[in-house]
Amino acid sequence: MNLNRDLKSPAALISKGGLFLLLGLVAGGLLLWEIFSLQRLALFAIALWAFCRFYYFLFHVLEHYAGRNRPYAGIFDAVKWILSRKRDDRKRDS
Repeated sequence: MNLNRDLKSPAALISKGGLFLLLGLVAGGLLLWEIFSLQRLALFAIALWAFCRFYYFLFHVLEHYAGRNRPYAGIFDAVKWILSRKRDDRKRDS
């Protein structure tokens, strides 16, 4: 079995998405279960929204609007590309 190949089965992809949703709901519920307050709920919702927007930024905005001509291999690849651009910009300014 080759674990490096892409997952292409629609059923497996949907199952994987469902498991991520379940994991997020359970983890979020457990975080709020111990000491629930509306303030904690609001802060949790804001943090969740902000991380989702950051993920969208890394994998859509940078690829389609910032000059990246190929998809990213993951979050570390995206961050590495951003940092390399900053180094390239400093070299050009010198």
